[in-house]
Amino acid sequence: MRFPRSSGLLMPVFSLPSGHGIGDLGESAFGFVDFLKSAGQSIWQLLPMGPAARGNSPYSSYSAFAGSPLFISISKLVELGLLPPQTSSATGFDTPVAAVNYSAVREEKKALLQLAYQNFVANDNVELKRQFAGFCQAQADWLDDFVLFEALAIEQDDFDWSHWDSSLASRQESALQTAAVRLSDALQFSRFEQFLFYQQWHSLKAYANKHGVRIYGDMPIFVAYESADVWANQHLYQLDADGRPTVVAGVPPDYFSETGQMWGNPLYMWERHAETGYSWWIRRLKQALESFDLLRLDHFRGFESYWEIPADAENAKSGQWKSAPGDALFAAVQAALGNAPIVAEDLGLITDEVHELRARVGFPGMRVLQFGFEHQHDAYHRPECYPEDSVAYTGTHDNETIMGWFQRRVEAGISQELISPLLSGQSDAIHIELITAVANSAADTVIFPVQDLLGLGNEARTNTPGEPDGNWEWRCPLDVLTPELATQLRKLSQAAQRTA
Repeated sequence: MRFPRSSGLLMPVFSLPSGHGIGDLGESAFGFVDFLKSAGQSIWQLLPMGPAARGNSPYSSYSAFAGSPLFISISKLVELGLLPPQTSSATGFDTPVAAVNYSAVREEKKALLQLAYQNFVANDNVELKRQFAGFCQAQADWLDDFVLFEALAIEQDDFDWSHWDSSLASRQESALQTAAVRLSDALQFSRFEQFLFYQQWHSLKAYANKHGVRIYGDMPIFVAYESADVWANQHLYQLDADGRPTVVAGVPPDYFSETGQMWGNPLYMWERHAETGYSWWIRRLKQALESFDLLRLDHFRGFESYWEIPADAENAKSGQWKSAPGDALFAAVQAALGNAPIVAEDLGLITDEVHELRARVGFPGMRVLQFGFEHQHDAYHRPECYPEDSVAYTGTHDNETIMGWFQRRVEAGISQELISPLLSGQSDAIHIELITAVANSAADTVIFPVQDLLGLGNEARTNTPGEPDGNWEWRCPLDVLTPELATQLRKLSQAAQRTA
């Protein structure tokens, strides 16, 4: 599928410069849409927004369908009358911070959401309760399993469901019914959180679309073991008799890591997915395409073949490639959902077979400027080589910032001969010149991390693969997305013929 010539910014929700310790779906999210519009940008790319299972990573969620309650706007709950007007100023998070403190934010927000739920139960807002009931009914196919999983995990103080009583781990019907009665209020509270998240999310998306901004979502190929999805669908994963993974996901050594990456996600039992007509995947993609205007499929390489690592291995080096369903899966998806606006994340160790699969299913791939200047004869990721049917970046959430990357190369004494054609040699705004090079490429779509637009160094990096701490915490400072910056970006995009 070809996309119109356009450009946008990558800004994770958690990085938005709102109060309450973390970016949310409130005022600053709507303000960012306004900035995009004024800057001539028509795309807002996000990272996954599910509740994190471990390490605060958006790519490791305990649900493939749920949204993170951390992103619920407290100020929007005040507007609904679910929290008192003084709530915002009474919290400890009304002052913006430079990094997300996840443990503190979770504690603070949970207390406020519980208070909002109590007020919701007690008030007589018939319309809001009608909307809540409709949401629960419409989303029951994933919501019921999710809320029971979450309530049990909290009760057991353990999201590893294999540690639960065997009757619950194996989902014996009588045990599930007993637990549902015992935890009925917790189930309703969990449903309430999801209702609020999706109500706020769809309000934001509608606002963005009204103002000519498309929302570009991101879907991890795998789900966390400690998730409602694996617990509720154990037959669809490679697990042993005790419900533990026998093999896990990852990637072999590449330019991100010398030892590869051992993600730890359980691997799919693809034969059983095929027997169902890939129904779980169709449901997952259907919901995602209702939430986003464009969708990036992370680790697209894994749909052609995947790196299978023994669960007890020390690192990813001991893995092996196994075949994935590829064409059969996407044929089923197309039959059910039509031609979907999907982008294939085809970075890393990519074979001809992966490129051929991507071409057959009609998804544009990705190009990243930072990968284009390592070797003289490898120009694949250089702007002059980008095909129209691609989405091009200065860098992704896994990269250094563009200025961090450039400064590191200078400090290491790496030759700038390959990069010099992109630079005038007369500007201190190197980041703008590199952004301009990508914007002027033939790629239909170009995306810039907001840190790159701001010219920030690696202190503002979103994620460092292989590093367990300090990731997914960066917050955009207040008052840096100025009218002057919007004007500069608009002029740059107009010159590259990327504005409507």
